[in-house]
Amino acid sequence: MLGVFSGSIMSPPEELVAAGCRTPSPKITSAALVKRFLDTKPSSVSVRIGDDVHVAYTHHNESPLQPRAFAVKDEIFCLFEGALDNLGSLRQQYGLAKSANEVILVIEAYKALRDRAPYPPNHVVGHLSGNFAFIVFDKSTSTLFVASDQFGKVPLYWGITADGYVAFADDAELLKGACGKSLASFPQGCFFSTTVGELRSFENPKNKITAVPAEEEEIWGATFKVEGPSVLAARE
Repeated sequence: MLGVFSGSIMSPPEELVAAGCRTPSPKITSAALVKRFLDTKPSSVSVRIGDDVHVAYTHHNESPLQPRAFAVKDEIFCLFEGALDNLGSLRQQYGLAKSANEVILVIEAYKALRDRAPYPPNHVVGHLSGNFAFIVFDKSTSTLFVASDQFGKVPLYWGITADGYVAFADDAELLKGACGKSLASFPQGCFFSTTVGELRSFENPKNKITAVPAEEEEIWGATFKVEGPSVLAARE
């Protein structure tokens, strides 16, 4: 799956900008990235949302245990990859039909966050159990919400294209060829919301997330890590 967002939706993470500056490497534009996805992924589907957002996905080579799904409801677009262990109980919690799948559930969870303020953003993903990564874009509010499960079982990466767009994908090689060193693995157990304006851990939302510059030989420009008790204890 692929989601590409302009600077008017999401400002490029400073850590990834800095990583790209430390080690300049070839990049391509967001439009070229989407074209590469469509050209190299059989049976791809892409959706352009205004001038600032492009999403795409394919079922080709997906894991039967972690399928990809796409849905749109009330101008909320969602790409989901993975499977939820507690889907049944969550359907009941949100009053959904038994036919509702994970991608519809995530849209409903996001709507609860949006419409029941104040509602902590970490609650949207904190009660999801399973292996997952998803990208939600709310066209009505130009809000982006991205998350990865606490064990990182579904790969998710983010980077910056040549024209300053922020791209998210489950294919590291795709982004490596498009974003150069302005690239990182999206940290497990974390979410990014343009409403919050920063990356946060949904298990420990008060813990700081730091970016560690990568070594020259690594394909990443940086590695994001959640500081926890072990880090604090080491400092003390």
